[in-house]
Amino acid sequence: GGGGHSNAILDRLSENGRLVAVDRDPEAIATLTERFEGRENVSIVNDNFFNIKTILSRFTDEGADGILADLGVSSHQLDDAARGFSFHADAPLDMRMSMQGMSAADAVNSLSQRELQDIIYRYGEDKFAPRIAAGIVRAREEKPIETTLELAEIIKSSIPAAARREGGHPARRTFQALRIYVNGELDGLDGAISDMFDSLKVGGRLAIITFHSLEDRAVKQTFASLCEGCICPPEFPVCVCGGKAKAKLAPKGIGSEQRGARTESAQQKRKTSCNRENQITI
Repeated sequence: GGGGHSNAILDRLSENGRLVAVDRDPEAIATLTERFEGRENVSIVNDNFFNIKTILSRFTDEGADGILADLGVSSHQLDDAARGFSFHADAPLDMRMSMQGMSAADAVNSLSQRELQDIIYRYGEDKFAPRIAAGIVRAREEKPIETTLELAEIIKSSIPAAARREGGHPARRTFQALRIYVNGELDGLDGAISDMFDSLKVGGRLAIITFHSLEDRAVKQTFASLCEGCICPPEFPVCVCGGKAKAKLAPKGIGSEQRGARTESAQQKRKTSCNRENQITI
């Protein structure tokens, strides 16, 4: 994004510390490069944080003291209408964070009705997914869907009139679903969280900021599995499974500073963090 969290971390680093800032968006990389020009203790990497192990191997073989991941779309991506993330301004239907690969326009114009329905339902959790997918297919039979407002209008006309007046903009969930699909935001997220944890030094901290419930659920489930120890039935007098927790959740007071919404749906971001424990095998 714009480097706000990175700047706060840099201000607290010791003289021997190093920040590795990772973003897949070339525009974000340009912003970070300009913002941190002259700062010798920061390295800026244009990559997907899913590749965290490979990225960190370029800088250290000892592991990280802390890792912070801020998931989802950035304020800049939403505010820049030309990026095609917003349903409030007309622009080419793009939504690509990396500015490479399949765009949202490619998706809505090439995927089958069933595929679109599954994407909208799975990633947007929209009960009107069948109607919206059918509306998209009908519209593209006349001409390709090319802009954000064009798609937003198709979605609006595809759902019942009463539903248009409830729960925010009718296109919000579909735009979220397409963005998640186009950018593969949830593909391999569980594995990426585990890789980030494995990249910590013993005693290091992993903190993840989520926005929507799908991200939040994946993070909390993975953290729960890392913090799980013995799984023996409670009636067993001693542990026979040998299970030991790899992590413990940080106190809830950590990171309790005010965090505002950053997307059109005006929901709060959530922050979850855990500490890596000493791993002892008997």
